[in-house]
Amino acid sequence: MPSIFVLRANEQEDYGIYHQRVIDAETSIASENYEGALAIYENLFRKYDFIFLREYQVASQLAWFLNYKEKAYMYLVKGMLSGWQLKSIKRNTFLKGLRATKKWKTLKKQYPKFNEQYKSTLNEKLRVRIKKMFSKDQWKAIGALFTFGTRAQDRYAEKKFAPHSEKQMDEVSDVLEEYGYPGEKLIGNDFWMSTILGHHNSISQSYNQNDTLYPKLRPRLKHALKKGEISPFELALIDDWYRATKNSGETSIYGILDAPTLSKLNETNALRKSVYLRPIEIRNGLIEIQNKTGMDFYLKETSWIAGKIEIEE
Repeated sequence: MPSIFVLRANEQEDYGIYHQRVIDAETSIASENYEGALAIYENLFRKYDFIFLREYQVASQLAWFLNYKEKAYMYLVKGMLSGWQLKSIKRNTFLKGLRATKKWKTLKKQYPKFNEQYKSTLNEKLRVRIKKMFSKDQWKAIGALFTFGTRAQDRYAEKKFAPHSEKQMDEVSDVLEEYGYPGEKLIGNDFWMSTILGHHNSISQSYNQNDTLYPKLRPRLKHALKKGEISPFELALIDDWYRATKNSGETSIYGILDAPTLSKLNETNALRKSVYLRPIEIRNGLIEIQNKTGMDFYLKETSWIAGKIEIEE
């Protein structure tokens, strides 16, 4: 079992350490050391002010699995206070037994209060701004759906979408400078901004080869990772679009959009490690434990690759 960690005072805002401890917990889960995993999460909760929702989601299920019912309720409430929506909790089949208890009925009545408290922690003005940017991006991207043929789609992307996206990137730069990265921590959404950046990074291979806007932003995204403003998965997804679109077969990928070959597996895991994203072997181990126990570890990568990431020979 990975050792329980103690943070020095100046490390409390270093989310690189935070994400490494999450990987330690996930490694314990993949090894079926559920007690050890929960202990790591609990130490994490004591050391950091901001906790990503996913950690509470996993911890509540571990506690319920281990029959620590009061802890399960406690982490469920903390999850609600971190934006865990009622409809999402109801979709979690593993927590069906918890939802059959009297305690759950009480918590469900308190949910509106918890949700209002959560919303009060967000930057609503910034949230509205980013949502508008996302909506504009979606409308512009729809044009590609009605353009048939790879060459025609590339022409549309380069001639029509790229000018729009470059304006968006200028605004992204302004937002990063004034507020930081607008993700789960600041606006309670980890999809809008990553989609905007992902769209920019997938314009075309020739565009990416000459693009200077995203490469200039990337160091600021890495800084946001250290501050807990962006998750490892978000950063990896954004960068994977850039690498996959630019890829000539020589560029390493994260294994989110496409599975790596066996010969590239070490490079892929090294790239994932650079942004504190779990190795592919641990991710696949978590899938096995999900299938075995019924717990849901909220592995967002399954939006692209369902189940295990199968390594190609």
